[in-house]
Amino acid sequence: MNTVLDSEVEQIFDEIKLLVNSSRNKIYTAVNTEMLNLYWNIGKMIMNMQGSLERAEYGDKLLESLSKKLTKEFGRGFSGRNLRNMRKFYMSFKIWQTLSTELSWSHYLELIKIEEQNKREFYMHEAMNARWSVRELQRQRDSLLYERLIISKDKDKVLDLSRKGQEIKTGKDLIKDPFVLEFLDIKENSNYIESDLEQSILNHLKEFLLELGRGFMFVGSQMRITIEEDHFYPDLVFYNRLAKCFVIIDLKIGKLTHADLGQMQMYVNYYDREIKSEFENKTVGILLCTNKNETVVKYALPKDNESIFASTYKLHFPTSQELIREIEKEKQYMELYKGDKMSE
Repeated sequence: MNTVLDSEVEQIFDEIKLLVNSSRNKIYTAVNTEMLNLYWNIGKMIMNMQGSLERAEYGDKLLESLSKKLTKEFGRGFSGRNLRNMRKFYMSFKIWQTLSTELSWSHYLELIKIEEQNKREFYMHEAMNARWSVRELQRQRDSLLYERLIISKDKDKVLDLSRKGQEIKTGKDLIKDPFVLEFLDIKENSNYIESDLEQSILNHLKEFLLELGRGFMFVGSQMRITIEEDHFYPDLVFYNRLAKCFVIIDLKIGKLTHADLGQMQMYVNYYDREIKSEFENKTVGILLCTNKNETVVKYALPKDNESIFASTYKLHFPTSQELIREIEKEKQYMELYKGDKMSE
């Protein structure tokens, strides 16, 4: 009898739990929407007020005076700094309909720090699509995710990044260059080996999945492949549910060789022929290395290659200058590649 009673109580508990959580989410959404609407309208009013003032200094004094009166009337939340943030919030998103109420005020405080509109809109869409926390948004912005993605994009696709965020349809959409692995806390010039790098990634798998991007699921490490009597062990295997494909990652320290590319080609072929289902897309292989060696990549892989990619990784947040150098190298490689195709 107790077992039946416990079962009924457990069932009712689960149903009430779902109801309470659903209600809380609706309340949070409603409150968040009203808060954003309030701050946006306050920002609009401040902007309209200060826009009519010729002297910026006088406008700032007016803002401080307004802050004191609002704080006295309503309490905390209306400091001069917060009012300036509300003004910038409105200036950054002048059309209310372009805002997402899925994001919190804390998210928008990070987004309004981004001056370039296309970049700001990209991070807004990605924060929505990937459900980033505020800390994750900060990390992706600081790691220059937008700049890393546009390295391999043409102008039309760069514009799409700002309109929709990152779209993942093919294996190539999964690639960044470089990948940023600062969370591993490995010193750039330390004498670490590939097994150390792999173990550190496994120890920080949650952070590594965030860096890989949306849709990734971990399958395993050192997944054995047996061909006749020989055994091979790819470092890391993932599955991406958006691209609907397996993703094999091999870690390389130093300059990439044609043997590394040949081995990855074998891994990809094996997964395509023995592991993946008919409804899944072709396996993607990523060689994550410290030195990509563009010329070896060019001649070791077929020109119509869409399955195997080489990307560099960095153990620190890249600087703008470093990314500019990467972009220039990628442009030179693409021009050389296009030139070879035209000469055929």
